[in-house]
Parts: sequence; structure tokens; C-alpha cells
Amino acid sequence: MGMAGAGRPPRAAEPRAAAPGPTYYRDVLPILQDHCQQCHRPEGTARPALVDYKTAQENAADIADSTEKKRMPPWFADPRIGHWANDPSLSAEQIAELAAWAKAGAPAGDPADAPPGRNWAGGWNIPQPDRVIQMPEAVAIPANGEVEYTYEIVPTGFTKDEWVQMVQILPSAPQYVHHAVVYIRPPGARWLRTAPVGAPFTASSLTNAQDRHDAHGTDSDMLLVYAPGSSPDRWPEGMARFLPAGSDLVFQMHYTTNGRAGKDRTSVGLVFSKTPPTQRVITLQLTNSRFVIPPGVDDFRVEVHGTLPNDALLLGFFPHMHLRGKRFEYNILHAGGGVETLLRVNYHFHWQMTYRLEHPRALKAGTVLQAVAWYDNSRNNPHNPDPEASVRWGDQTYDEMMVGFFDVAVPASMDKWQFFVRKPAQPE
Repeated sequence: MGMAGAGRPPRAAEPRAAAPGPTYYRDVLPILQDHCQQCHRPEGTARPALVDYKTAQENAADIADSTEKKRMPPWFADPRIGHWANDPSLSAEQIAELAAWAKAGAPAGDPADAPPGRNWAGGWNIPQPDRVIQMPEAVAIPANGEVEYTYEIVPTGFTKDEWVQMVQILPSAPQYVHHAVVYIRPPGARWLRTAPVGAPFTASSLTNAQDRHDAHGTDSDMLLVYAPGSSPDRWPEGMARFLPAGSDLVFQMHYTTNGRAGKDRTSVGLVFSKTPPTQRVITLQLTNSRFVIPPGVDDFRVEVHGTLPNDALLLGFFPHMHLRGKRFEYNILHAGGGVETLLRVNYHFHWQMTYRLEHPRALKAGTVLQAVAWYDNSRNNPHNPDPEASVRWGDQTYDEMMVGFFDVAVPASMDKWQFFVRKPAQPE
């Protein structure tokens, strides 16, 4: 006799269990690391700090909602125009994963599935800086009222020329910082020459009439512009900003009050190029300061254009407006009337972003660049301080600005002033 069960047909294979849904460690944490923790971490500028499972679980519904509505990560470029190296936007699949994870109760999954942790250097979104330069004195900010532009001049003490490949401006109290610009003042420059060094001052506090005038404008090269949401500079090998030996850094700080007094002591972190670069980065701008926005108008247009004096490699853009800003656009105006749009931004005052081209664009001398801004001075703008006011250029947030910053790379041997020397027109 055969063994029991002999002659039975073979058992069918057990059906495979359905793949489990998204889990925190395997699916959600990589998204948070790559798209959120730049701001949402203990030393970052946003809360909650999304660096552990418990915090993510407690905020799962908010994470799903804000990503589904594309409020987070913040990004305001028209997706139909251009490709951007620093676009943090989530794919449709990632948004769906976060929604499914939240709906399933935000399961943790297996900690062994977690990717390696990100090694953040404190509050820096660049590698640990080679040099940190901090304003020597903190600036006291009142609880209420206007704060005049505040300056602080800081000697670098550099005994040799440096090429800066990465740079970040890091306020100690970002809740007060409307924007900041750090300028490079090379040795021998006359700008603000009688102003105090190492202590905060404003234009109105200066006793020298020329310095009072010059505080409101300069042709000095910029190291970096900062505003809420803007990115550090990170240039590839062979490209950097030039910081001459013996230079000072001039911090220009625009603070706004929020009902609570405080102090800020902003720093700038520098990562130096390890090899001499072949290209030098400079920041240029298209600015129109001669406009009047009528009361109640919801789509007021302001335009400016200029011609590149020399060949340059276009790297990216940083548009700047105030509370009535609505849209901002950069274009190339082609001969014959054609308009090529490079960037269109649905502007958000509280998220002033840097837009870095995924593929830098070589531009020839004579290229005409245009910046166009639109403003909403109507009651429909929830940020409008006064829809009954005629609005002009000014420093404060209830005034307006129209500045189209843009970065270009030029040969390392060419400084900003040489770039603006136009070559004589060649005969046809």
C-alpha cells in the first residue's frame, strides 16, 4: 500500500500576500529627507521637525493635506515653463503615497527599511562651512513700528583671495528678517568709508552726507541675497564667487516687527573652492523704481529690460517684490518681436524663492533680457496693507519694489566692472 495521501493532485501554490501599503521607514522617511527636512528639522526654520516617526505620525494628516494641495514643499514656478535644478516638488506618485500612508493610520513599518540619516550641519543647508562670519553685534528689534535698514560692516581678515563655492545667510531670528543682502566691499572701496565697523548703524545715524546717500544704493558686488524661502548658493566645480583678500562684508538687513521685541545676529557661512575655478559668478539685476500703482487695481504691470554687454552663462533667478506682488516673469526679447519666457512665478511674499536653471543657458552679448512684474493693489489681496493707497517704490513692506536679480557666470579673470564694458559694434 502506498503512503496516505498518495495519488492526490499536487497542492496549488499558496497565494502571495498583497504588498503592504506605504510605511514610514520605507516610503515616507525618504520623501521627508529629500523634500522637507531642509526646513523641517530641529535647527531649521520650520515646524514641526519631521525627523522621527512619532512626530511624522502625529502630523500625518497635515502632511497628506498640505502636499495634496501643493502648499508644501513651497514652489511657485509655472510648471509649463523651464526646468529647475532646485525644484523640491513631489511627484504625483509621492503625493499619493503620503495620502495612502496617512489614510492607513501612518504605520511605522520596519526600522531596518530606513535610509541612512541626513547629516545636517546644524542650521546650515550647505556642508559645514570653512568659515562662518557673524555680525559682531546683535541688532535689537522693537515690538512694533518701522525699522530702518540696518547695516553692519564686518572685516573678513582674509590674507589671501578666496573663491566661494557655497554660501548661506543664516539669521539667528528669521522671524524678523524681511530680507538681507551681504555685499563684498573690496579693499580701497569708498563705499561707506566713514561708517562704523563692527556695530549696527542706519543711514540716518551717519554723520557723513555722502555715506548717508550711498547707504541707499551701491554698485558693490553681492555675495548673496536672502529672503524667506530662498536657497543657499551651491556652485559646481569650476564655478565660484570671488572674495578678494582684505575685503569687508557689509550686511544690509531689512527687519520687520511682529508685536514682540527681539534680537538678531545674522551669520554667513562660506565653503571655499578647493581648486581655482574657470568661471566667476556675479549677480546682476533688472530694476524699475519709477512706478505708481493706482488704488484698487488688481493686475498692474511694471516692466524693465536691458542688454547684456558681454557673453555670459545664465544660471538662475531671484525675483523680489513686496506684499502686493502677484506675478513675476523673465523673458528674452528676440529681434523681430519674439518673446521667449524663461521663468514665470506666481509670487508669494512669504516664500521668496531662488530658481536655478537645470541647464544653464549661454547668452550672447546683445541679448535683451526683460523682467515683468504684476501687482494686486485691490481688496481681494489678503496681504494688501491699504488698497486705497497709491503705491510707489520704497524700503518698507507697505511700499513696493520691483527687482529681478539673476546670476550669471563669466570668465574667472573678468570682474563685474569689466563685464559692463561694452565692445564696439562690429561692422556687418
